[in-house]
Amino acid sequence: MGAKLKVAGWVALGAMTGVLTTMQLQANARSTASPLPLEELQQLAAVFGIVKSDYVEPVDEKKLINDAISGMVSGLDPHSQFFDKKSFKEFRESTSGRFVGVGIEIGMEDGLVKIVSPIEGSPAFRAGLKSGDLISKIDDTAVRGLTLDQAVKKMRGEPNTKVTLAIYRKSESRTFPITISREEIRVQSVRAKMVEPGYAWIRVSQFQDQTVTDFSQKLVDLYKQDPKIKGVVLDLRNDPGGLLEGAVAISAAFLPKDVEVVSTNGQLSESKASYRANPDFYARRGAGDPLRKLPEALKNVPLVVLVNEGSASASEIVAGALQDHKRATVMGLQTFGKGSVQTVRQLGPDTAVKLTTARYYTPSGRSIQAKGIVPDIPLDETAEGNVFAELRMREADLEKHLTSADEKSEEARSKELEKLREERRQKLEADYAKRAEPPKPLPEFGSTEDFPLQQALNQLKGKPVAVSKVAQERKAEAKTE
Repeated sequence: MGAKLKVAGWVALGAMTGVLTTMQLQANARSTASPLPLEELQQLAAVFGIVKSDYVEPVDEKKLINDAISGMVSGLDPHSQFFDKKSFKEFRESTSGRFVGVGIEIGMEDGLVKIVSPIEGSPAFRAGLKSGDLISKIDDTAVRGLTLDQAVKKMRGEPNTKVTLAIYRKSESRTFPITISREEIRVQSVRAKMVEPGYAWIRVSQFQDQTVTDFSQKLVDLYKQDPKIKGVVLDLRNDPGGLLEGAVAISAAFLPKDVEVVSTNGQLSESKASYRANPDFYARRGAGDPLRKLPEALKNVPLVVLVNEGSASASEIVAGALQDHKRATVMGLQTFGKGSVQTVRQLGPDTAVKLTTARYYTPSGRSIQAKGIVPDIPLDETAEGNVFAELRMREADLEKHLTSADEKSEEARSKELEKLREERRQKLEADYAKRAEPPKPLPEFGSTEDFPLQQALNQLKGKPVAVSKVAQERKAEAKTE
C-alpha cells in the first residue's frame, strides 16, 4: 500500500476506536465461580523471577507487573485495556472533552497534519491559524512519518509550556513558524447551522461530558433562527462513540418518552439492562433534564441520520434506535460495528482497567457487534464514488473481535466481506498508482461540497437521491438472553 493510502488508513483507524463506556470507578474485588489456577500462577511468578534476575539489563518490577496485567487484559478483545497512570489520564481527558494543547481540530493530508478548524478562542485561534493550514514540523520533529495520534501527543503538554509549529499556508505559498503557549482546551463536540432556509444540520463528533448540554443549546438556537424548521440532518459520520448516557439522551431528543433506546446483556446481573428515552437514564444527579428546553416540534420534524464506516459505538446506538423506531431515515455507509460495552473499574488512585462487560442491542433486538448499522439508503462519499471507505478497517477486521452467536456462518460471511474489501482495496491502489496526483481529500463535513449532506437534504425535500451501487450488508443477529 502506498504511503498516502497508509496515512488514510491510520487516520481512519484512529477515528474508529471509539469507546462506549459506563464509568464504574470501584476497586472492590468480585468473587469468582472457580478457584484460582495455582499452577499457572506459580509459572507467572517463576517467569517474573527469571526475567528479574536473568534479563540482559535490570528491569523495573512495577513495569513488569503492569506489562503482565496489560497483556492479560488486551488478550481478551480489541477494546479491553489496562490503564497505567499516563494512559488513564489521557482516557479521562478524552471523555471529559478537556485537554491541554493548542486548540485545533486536525486531519492528515499527504503525510502532513492538516488543520481542519481552530477551536474558537483557543491559543491556535488567537495566533491566526486557519482551516487548511498544514503543519510540517512540531518543535524539532518532522511531521511526515508520524501517525495522527503521535502528532497529537507532541502538540499536547503541560499548561503554559510552549510549542513551535512550522506552518505551510497554501493560499500564500509560504512556510512560517508560530510559537504557541498551551492551555486547557474544551473540545466542541457539537456543531450546528442552518444549511438552507428551513433545513438544519447538527453534527456530533464524539459523545463527551458536555455533548448533551451543547447539543440541546444548539438546537434551541437553531429553532430561534427558524421556528418552522422543515427538516434536520443529524450527522454522526466519523463519530467514534463515547459515553452511553449521551447516546441515550440524543436519541431521546427525537423519540417519544419512555421508548427503549438500547439494551445490554452480559455475564453480570448489572450488565442486563434496558435504557429508555427518559431523564432517569441520562440526566446527571441533581442537574435536571438537559433536554427540557428543546421545542416540542423536534419530536416530529423530518429527520435524516448520516453515518459512515467511522461511526462507532454510541453513534451506532443513536442510529439504530432512530432507525428501529422509524423516527429517521439512516443514510450513508455501513457503520463500524462496535456493539460492546466497556466498564471502567478503578484499581488505585491513578490506574484502572477497561473491560468489555456486555453487548448492546437496538430496540428491535439487533446486535450491532461486528456488523454495524446498515443504512436505509446507502450513499457513496462523493458523486464519483468512494475514495477512502474501502481502505478503512471495521470491527470485524480487528484481531480477537467478539463474534456473533451464529459464529460459523458469521465467520464465513466475514471472510467473504473481507475478501471483497481486499479486492476493492487492491483495485483502488492500482487506480491511484496510475494517477499523477494523490486522491483529493474529502470536503469538510457540512460544507456545500459535502455530497452525502446534499443527498440527505434531497431526501428531506422529496427530491431524487443518488443511491450507492456498491452497498454491503451483514445479516442481523437475534437478541439472546
